[in-house]
Order: sequence, then structure tokens, then C-alpha cells
Amino acid sequence: MRTAPLTHTGFRVFLAARLVSLLGSSMAPVALAFAVLDASGSAGDLGVVLAAHMLPLLALLLVGGAVADRFPRRTVLVAANLGSALTQGAVAALLLTGHYSLPAVAGLELLNGALAAFTTPALRGVLPQLVDKSQLRQANSALATTRNLTKILGPGLGGLLVVAAGSGPAIAFDAATYLIAAGLFLRLPLAGTASRAGTVRSDIRLGWQQFAGIRWVWVVTACSCLLNLVLTGTWQVLGPELTRQVSGEATWGFVLSARGAGLLLMSVLLYRLAVRRLLALGQLLSVLVALPLLAIGAQAVAPWLIVTGFASGLGMAAAGISWDTSLQEHVPSHVLSRVASYDDLLSYLAIPIGQLSVGPLAQTFGGFPVITVAGVLTVAVALLPLASRAVRRLPHTAVS
Repeated sequence: MRTAPLTHTGFRVFLAARLVSLLGSSMAPVALAFAVLDASGSAGDLGVVLAAHMLPLLALLLVGGAVADRFPRRTVLVAANLGSALTQGAVAALLLTGHYSLPAVAGLELLNGALAAFTTPALRGVLPQLVDKSQLRQANSALATTRNLTKILGPGLGGLLVVAAGSGPAIAFDAATYLIAAGLFLRLPLAGTASRAGTVRSDIRLGWQQFAGIRWVWVVTACSCLLNLVLTGTWQVLGPELTRQVSGEATWGFVLSARGAGLLLMSVLLYRLAVRRLLALGQLLSVLVALPLLAIGAQAVAPWLIVTGFASGLGMAAAGISWDTSLQEHVPSHVLSRVASYDDLLSYLAIPIGQLSVGPLAQTFGGFPVITVAGVLTVAVALLPLASRAVRRLPHTAVS
């Protein structure tokens, strides 16, 4: 009988570190938004701060992937989390002392985004070093459950903390979670790896060769890029506005809550459910993310919107867990962070393009037609990877 990943001390430590870090990170956006708006009174300042965090994340992801494969991932995670604790602590200090300054806060968030570019690829490569391949699906499901719980609870807790104590203490709490996570990452039983010959640039180039050389990886990544281009901006920009027109503002909140419940339920189900073709199942269920767009486009009543929001969460969780597990099962560990960084970069780049384009499209053609077309395209793009035999036939290690 296979043992559960939670029997491994290293995985329990890793899960605890992620829980602490994710809780702080889910609370921080609420606190930061209110802090900047209260201190500056300008939505423009908030846009600058958010962009300052995102730009270095995109610019340095490939470097972060190369570093995570070149040096011990435990060292990368500890250093990055300590740096994030310092930057967020400095932001909190500025707010608590009443010395808010847009250049200072934006500069600190710039550093924070740069550190995240090193954290993300390292995290993707750690799990295969902690558990057996047969336990990766369960481990990813447990991590997804933790992540989804913090998404549900974190923003509300962040808002309550802002109301009770102010934005400064809320940001300080986020800084403390980075510090605690760094201490937990330090305890991970990961074997060190020697720095290889060559340069970071050559490592990045080799990472691209590995990424492009694995057919199912680049097929799914290319389709995910298209999916983010079509789906994310439409959902974030048109979703709340069109839902308000049809059913009122409260309905959008219920839709988001239902989606969170779907994410959580599928995370729990996939901890128990073993299938032979996990990646194919995840791609098939990802079609469910189109349902809320189609329902909004059809101007469906609130109960249908909520149901489709729940179904969307099921599909998102299945796609995410199956993808992470497949990467960790089949991509060699010594290039895993670099391959994952190319996946992340292409996915992230598509999001702002979609966000910027959906507004002009809605003004030209109308919001409801645009979101309907986006829903249809989402179905097509979600199913497209299944046309590849490499995707359809990829085995799941736990049941192969």
C-alpha cells in the first residue's frame, strides 16, 4: 500500500511553510490597496505600485528558473523569503510612521516582484525532492487545498485586520509570514547540488531546448497562453460589470465564492481520485471554466451564474493539479524549474494583453457578444491540447 505524502516530515514542513506564506500573501493585496489609496488618495498610485511588482516578476522569471536549477532550491527559497520579509517590513514601516512615498513603496514592491521571480520556479521544483513520484498527485492536491483555503479566508481576514488595526500592521503581518516561511524552508531535508559549469545565460538556453523538446509540455503551455489571453481579461473586466447589469453586484460575490468552493472540492477529490491519464482528464475538465462566460453572455439568472461559477472552480483545480503533477512526474528534476519558468512566463505575458484588449473590444462590439465569443473560444482552446497524442496518452505515474 502506498503511503500518503503527509507521512513525510519534509512534506509536512513544506506544506506548513506554504500555508503561512500563502495566508500572508492572500491578505496583503487587500491591505496594500487600502494603504496606498488611504495614503495617496489616488488610484493611479495603486496602479503604479501593482505594475512595479509585476514587471520584474516577468523580466526575471527565466533567470529565476536557471538559478533554482543551478543552486540548492532550499537556499534560493530561504534567501528569497528573507528578502521579501525585509521589503514588506520596510513598506509596513513607511506606513506605520506616516512616511508614505510613491517612489519608495513602488521601489520596494519592485524588489518584492524580483524576489518572487526566484521563488516561483524554485517552489515548482521542490516537491519531487520531498515525496515519491507515486505521491505527487496527492501532494499537489494537498497544496492546492491549502492554497484555495487561503484564497477564501485570506482576503476577508486581511480586510478585518485593516479595519481593526490599519493597513500598516496588516502589511507587517505579511512580512512576518515571509520570515516564518524562511525558517520553515531552512528545515527542508533537501540535498544540496553543486553549481554547474557554464553561465546562467547558457542554462536559460538549455531550459528552452528542454521546454521545446517535450511535445506535450509546449502544446499545453501554448494553449494555456491562448486561454489566458481569451479568458482572464474577459472574466476580470467584463465579468463583474455584466453580472451587475443582469443580477446585481451581490451576485458577482456569490459567483466568486462558488468558484472558490469548486476549487476546494476538486482539490480534495483529486487527493483520493487516481486516474490513468491525469493530464488528459485535467485538460478535459478545464472546459468547465468557459461555463460562467457563456452563462453571463446568455444573461442567465443568478442561480445559474452561481452554479457555473462552482463548475468553473472544479475545472480550474483539475487543470492546475494535473499540470503540476505531470511536470513533476515527467520532466527531469535538474531542468524542472527552468521548464516551469517558461510555462509561467508565457502564461503571465498573455494576461495583461487580454486585460488591455477586452475593454476596446466591448466598446466596439458590446460586452455580452464579446463575453459569449470568449466563452466559445475558451471551449475550443481548452480542448485543443487533446488533439495531441502526446497529451492524451501521457501516463500518470501513480497508476501506470
